[in-house]
Amino acid sequence: MTASQSVSQGTTPGQTGKLGKPRLAFRPLPVPQVDVRGFWGDRVDAVATRTADILYERCVEARMLEQIDPDRPSPGVVIPFHSPSPDEAATAGNEFTGSTVTTQMFWDSDWGKTIETAAYSLYRRRNDALEKKIDAVIDMYGKLQQPDGYLSSWYQRIQPGLRWTNLRDCHELYCAGHLIEGAVAYYQATGKRKLLDIMCRYVDHIAETFGPEPGKKKGYCGHEEVELALVKLARVTGQQKYMDLARYFIDQRGQQPHYFDEEARARGADPRAYHFKTYEYSQSHKPVRDQDKVVGHAVRAMYLYSGMADIATEYGDDTLRVALDRLWDDLTTKNLYVTGGIGPSSHNEGFTADYDLPNDTAYAETCASVGLVFWASRMLGMGPNARYADMMERALYNGSISGLSLDGSLFFYENPLESRGEHNRWKWHRCPCCPPNIARMVASIGSYFYSLSDDALAVHLYGNSTARFDIAGTQIELTQASNYPWDGAVSITIEPEAPTEFTLHLRLPAWCRKAALKVNGEAVDLGSVTNDGYAAIRREWRKGDQVELDLEMAVDRFYANPEVRQDIGRVALARGPLIYCVEETDNAGQLHRIALPRTAQIEACEEPNLLGGVVTLSAVARKEVFEGWDDGLYRPEPPAVEEAKITAVPYFAWDNRDPGEMLVWLRDS
Repeated sequence: MTASQSVSQGTTPGQTGKLGKPRLAFRPLPVPQVDVRGFWGDRVDAVATRTADILYERCVEARMLEQIDPDRPSPGVVIPFHSPSPDEAATAGNEFTGSTVTTQMFWDSDWGKTIETAAYSLYRRRNDALEKKIDAVIDMYGKLQQPDGYLSSWYQRIQPGLRWTNLRDCHELYCAGHLIEGAVAYYQATGKRKLLDIMCRYVDHIAETFGPEPGKKKGYCGHEEVELALVKLARVTGQQKYMDLARYFIDQRGQQPHYFDEEARARGADPRAYHFKTYEYSQSHKPVRDQDKVVGHAVRAMYLYSGMADIATEYGDDTLRVALDRLWDDLTTKNLYVTGGIGPSSHNEGFTADYDLPNDTAYAETCASVGLVFWASRMLGMGPNARYADMMERALYNGSISGLSLDGSLFFYENPLESRGEHNRWKWHRCPCCPPNIARMVASIGSYFYSLSDDALAVHLYGNSTARFDIAGTQIELTQASNYPWDGAVSITIEPEAPTEFTLHLRLPAWCRKAALKVNGEAVDLGSVTNDGYAAIRREWRKGDQVELDLEMAVDRFYANPEVRQDIGRVALARGPLIYCVEETDNAGQLHRIALPRTAQIEACEEPNLLGGVVTLSAVARKEVFEGWDDGLYRPEPPAVEEAKITAVPYFAWDNRDPGEMLVWLRDS
């Protein structure tokens, strides 16, 4: 029996395979088992009704379809929105590391994420035309696949004969990973197995090519991603060998002799002639268990740590958990924007030095914040712990969804915390990794709300939603009713088919100063049931049981560590999980002249007709006056100061109206 046959006979859409569960493993509920409404429902609807179609159409416009269709002539090197010079085209060989050509190398990745977005969008909203288009793309990949299972449009159509010769630069396994995730999603959401069968055959080929056994390549991808994708594939198929392959890629990374050095020599290249100079760029400078600092390309780092967390969960590997906690501490105490954005530099799309967090030049790639959501959610696989869930929430509500316009049509690649008015959303990008990445995350948001173990359900995120799951053979439905994130009141109804004992874990966010919990009207002493930021309620649950959680949502002023030189003397505003900013459209005059007194009263105000319905923050601030400075640049007297009412909006919603200045960190006075 082939791996693909085992899928068709062993699972049904929306279910996972039968891998053995290690101790304390919590696994996310598949997307089809969670319905979201309210805040996240609006965003899923925007993706389902608009973004999913846009992704497909813009991939076609960029000529990506030509590359994967074996019935058409090979398009050769195609640079979207850019024509290569003759010299550039001539040097677009296996050693070329310029971003224009490597963009085309990972078009399979863009298709994988687009398919994943479409899959969950089809589950949300029927779209026969889009489904037909995606089915046609899958048919092309089926025709393209070689008899031994290999599948890479770049190496089959653009650079034939060079497969597996440059894992460091050329994204083969990275592309495979995103196609795997697209296949799993399409199967779960539609029940169609064709792409899943294709990718199982490809992964079988990869497993025959890579591994510790004699005669196999000892390599791994320069851009991590396949590791977490293999875990998804193992879970949905029940194939342990896919999990073992993921573990191999994690364990092999950074081992000596260094594979990327040997690989370069094998193709006749000097290993020192590496564009990024250091293997820190791809987190392959040390074995993963020896790493203690977040370095290099931020998206790659997040994908690696996500895969490590999955393997730590599946194998109960405490050595990986220790390394992950070191890396987590380094990120969250020295290298993280208040929005949950990461990676300050455009040079390496990643990390620089501790506490280097510039605001106006912040790179903070959308994909990186999405990757942080992935990592945090996977750390929760080892058990409910609010230090991870709080960060997942911070990145979700701020640094990631800022990358998608409210109507689902425009995007940010970079997410700065300050703008002079020239940073605006765009329709597409030469390197279009972020649009499908944020879209697939939003479309699958239900899988981040809950995770399930043998006898427990953890609620990580709050908001209108319904989850369906099975504990001890009993079907259970849990429904949340809440106006979160605008209000902290959460009502939960539990409906088991029969009385069932299990533990319900409820997150108590760190931003909440005061919380109250009731079960069927009776108050629960939170101090006696809370561990690692979660209240654990174990009881026999019956139809109609009610849980009421009230989370106080106060306005907070955030101050940065004094080592962050860019934020000295500044303050940021937050309410609940949301970080706020001021925009020029609400606050006339240059924003850098505004100072917020520490004595100022900050009021929260519901604005149902603004930006799709938000809560704004307002206060009376001070503003230095420009008048009287027409005749000089400097003078011995300070400028006059006047009162000015300011209005702040959630950071995720900025640049959805008139373009203009934006500021997260206000001057503190």
